[in-house]
Amino acid sequence: MQAFRHRFAGRTAVITGAAEGIGRALAAALAHAGVRLILVDRQASLLEATAAALRSQGAEVQAQVLDMGDRAAVAAWSAGLLARQPVDILINNAGVALTGRIELLEWEDLDWVMRNNFGSVVHGVKCFLPHLRSRPEAWLVNVSSIFGVVAVQTQAGYNASKFAIRGFTEALQQEVRDTPGLCVSLVLPGGVATRIAEQARYRFAPGREGLRQRTIDYFARVARTTPEQAAGAILRGMARRQARILIGADARALDWAARLFPAGYARRLRRFLPEG
Repeated sequence: MQAFRHRFAGRTAVITGAAEGIGRALAAALAHAGVRLILVDRQASLLEATAAALRSQGAEVQAQVLDMGDRAAVAAWSAGLLARQPVDILINNAGVALTGRIELLEWEDLDWVMRNNFGSVVHGVKCFLPHLRSRPEAWLVNVSSIFGVVAVQTQAGYNASKFAIRGFTEALQQEVRDTPGLCVSLVLPGGVATRIAEQARYRFAPGREGLRQRTIDYFARVARTTPEQAAGAILRGMARRQARILIGADARALDWAARLFPAGYARRLRRFLPEG
């Protein structure tokens, strides 16, 4: 990632959901670009392993075990951090997945996915935005999903959280137009080869629990983008100050499908999706 060194070297970045997947790949890429890192995740052992690996390569890394869905905890931690040091980049990447037909989802499932996806982004933005506005140049990146553009069966809770991130971010982009030094980017990944499907919550009808493994296997087949490729796309978009960063050919195709067939894309997609 030497191509990004001239753009980001010497800055400080906070990355949430940094223990693995896209977050870990972003941390590695930014470390190679000479960025000081503050990595946040609630998975303590994985987070420390990621931080240790980057430190062994000479990176300057802080690790913070934190649940970004916990508003009070995020507020207290961020206030202490910003009192000690400036931050130039915030990447809100933390998130979870939920699969199941609406009538099978528990109320707690819906609260959980909104808290961890939408809530995590809102908490990060609310706590860091005033500081980022004060910096000469800064980046705020919110990771949604192409499922924040198209809705599909069994993904209602996940869709709702990712659509919410998209709407929130697009409104934020309008509100910071008076701060030209701050770039706000919305990231819309397609299938990225992470463990998100393995770690998701599943709610299936009795006798249909085997659909969990079929869904995981399906995701493994269609998730063609690596975390490293996703990280590279995000950093290129940040360097170009893009408002919208689509990741993967599948994301670009689905984005066009939603634009061309806003009322009919679901019917066209149904044959490609796993059974719900």
